[in-house]
Amino acid sequence: MKVSSWWESLARLGLLAIFTWSSLVQGCGPGPGYGNRPRPRKLTPMPYKTSFPKLSENNLGASGRVEGKITRNSERFNELVCNYNTDIIFKDEEKTLADRFMTKRCKDCLNKLAIAVMNHWPGTKLRVTEAWDEDGHHPPDSLHYEGRAVDITTSDRIPDKYGMLAQLAVEAGFDFVYYESKYHVHCSVKADHSVAVEKGGCFPGWARVTLAGGGQKTLASLGPGDRVLALSGSGHIVLSRVLLFLHQDHESRSTFLVLATKDGRRLALTPHHLVFLAPHHKLHYSEYKAQFASRAKPGDYVLVHGADGRVQPSRITSVSQEEGMGVYAPLTEHGTLFVDGVLASSYALIEDHRLAHWAFGPLRLLLSFTQLVRGEGTLGAQVTEAEREHTKKPTHCNTQHICVNQTLSSPGVYVNTNTSDRQSSWAAVPINRDIEGGHCDSVREKVLSVHWYARLLHRLGQFFLDPKTFHH
Repeated sequence: MKVSSWWESLARLGLLAIFTWSSLVQGCGPGPGYGNRPRPRKLTPMPYKTSFPKLSENNLGASGRVEGKITRNSERFNELVCNYNTDIIFKDEEKTLADRFMTKRCKDCLNKLAIAVMNHWPGTKLRVTEAWDEDGHHPPDSLHYEGRAVDITTSDRIPDKYGMLAQLAVEAGFDFVYYESKYHVHCSVKADHSVAVEKGGCFPGWARVTLAGGGQKTLASLGPGDRVLALSGSGHIVLSRVLLFLHQDHESRSTFLVLATKDGRRLALTPHHLVFLAPHHKLHYSEYKAQFASRAKPGDYVLVHGADGRVQPSRITSVSQEEGMGVYAPLTEHGTLFVDGVLASSYALIEDHRLAHWAFGPLRLLLSFTQLVRGEGTLGAQVTEAEREHTKKPTHCNTQHICVNQTLSSPGVYVNTNTSDRQSSWAAVPINRDIEGGHCDSVREKVLSVHWYARLLHRLGQFFLDPKTFHH
């Protein structure tokens, strides 16, 4: 990103921060979560010419703004998927399969609706009369051009059913449903990248971080106030306090990318999380750029925390996928952390670590102050002092002035200096279990969603930032 454009984004997010703080002063809190739409409890037919929600389709509370027409020759055409669900009838007048092309979110909602239709009216199927439009039959701002909208009926084409069909579409998760015509119901969804915040950018629960004293914890057993190894803005390895979890859900199933490195590290994270990458064997930390994990490829380099306590580059040898339960995204004071020995960002969804770190500044400041008032900051200072007294080990720096204090383990904290043993057993660690003590962590009983502040920033960022900044 060019300096001028970065400052422009910074200025825009300055307005965003002011708005955020004004909301805090007025008493805004987590509530039910931004972007969560209440679902009707009773299945009653939607009245003709009404919509849900009662907003314009392009409102952020509905399907969101238009992002541009997708054609077969455009790069964004790869964002569309083809729906071959045999429980859905596609009209396909053009005989080009155009009505089967749609975004993944639209496909998922449509498939859910198909099941609901068959359950509600046995023997009846869902029928799609229009999906992706490549022929220009709709107004310029139509979401049909992006594969985010569908017009639907039932297979028997009985208009009296369309009010209930519209209500079923709401239940299926469409972000905007409009009983538009006596001949069809119009539905649309948000852009896939705009709802990625619902899943967040996360690590699996079995992933480990290194604590003060050299001990380790899984993310499933980590808690606010714990201090973990991170990299400061000046390039020094530091102990950074965990302020909160931007996303914490031990019951969510996700697909993780697994970046395997030459020295045996295995970092698992979601595709839209930021990791520091370089295309060549660059030695200085500043040459590693925070990028979406989905951009990582064999031959790229990441920064790892070596066995000697120094940060060093390591080449990625393979990139694979793996399903897993539990997602965790800790926010540290420095905005970075070493996960399974590999340096990663605390942030996701927006490919600009500095901008994200700045935008989360007000929240970090508030939480740091809160923890200080509660005495957590003092406790951390005492632990650090105790480590210095017991270890008395020197600080080692490499030629790039990236340093780390060598410390011995604190009592009761698990330490494993055998890197290969850690990496070979990473997939076998049970989710949501404290491996150090061998017991379940009762603090994690409650399932938490994406933090409200992250949701708010993402929503407002859609107004001020270029859509290309977000993960697609």
